Amino acid sequence: MFKVGLTGGIGSGKTVITNAFSAHGIPIIDTDLIAHRVTASGGAAIPSIRTQFGATFITAEGALNRNRMRELVFNNMQAKQQLEASMQPLIRIETDRAIQTASGPYVVCVVPLLVEVSDWLKRIDRLLVVDCTVQTQVKRVMRRNGFTPQQVQAIIACQATRQTRLAAADDILLNETDTIELLLPKISLLHKLYLYLARTSA
Repeated sequence: MFKVGLTGGIGSGKTVITNAFSAHGIPIIDTDLIAHRVTASGGAAIPSIRTQFGATFITAEGALNRNRMRELVFNNMQAKQQLEASMQPLIRIETDRAIQTASGPYVVCVVPLLVEVSDWLKRIDRLLVVDCTVQTQVKRVMRRNGFTPQQVQAIIACQATRQTRLAAADDILLNETDTIELLLPKISLLHKLYLYLARTSA
């Protein structure tokens, strides 16, 4: 299965882009959704998180306390690395399982930390970066999540820089608009490219 990795900073518009690929009949594997599953009540990551960070980071229902963990990792790089070390192997296992059962000419794997976690680059065939300015990121996340500008900037600071993502990209979609219609022709062209690459790499 030909694998397109899709990434971008918070608020770059990854979801609307993946929805457009999905409309072409392409299976989407979203590692954010996988991360939510493994940190839900009874999820595979919960025992390790409880051991490493303590019961205060687990809710009464047995799920990850996301707000408490978010506050910790934004201010503590070591804690962020510990959390990623616990989560990433589980996410990769679930991603591989989803790829094996996917049906389509190629698959799009949405990985917000694709550039930050270098192992992902070895696991995909093509990297598509959804790009926008930091100002657009801040505006979108404030509107969507109700965060303050400082909170959004803190999240952005924990992610790869825009320049780092662009340097790693095979393909780039600049998404400064709030109307997906303007990007649909470019997405259709990328879809045709990926169909060709999937056929010729088989």
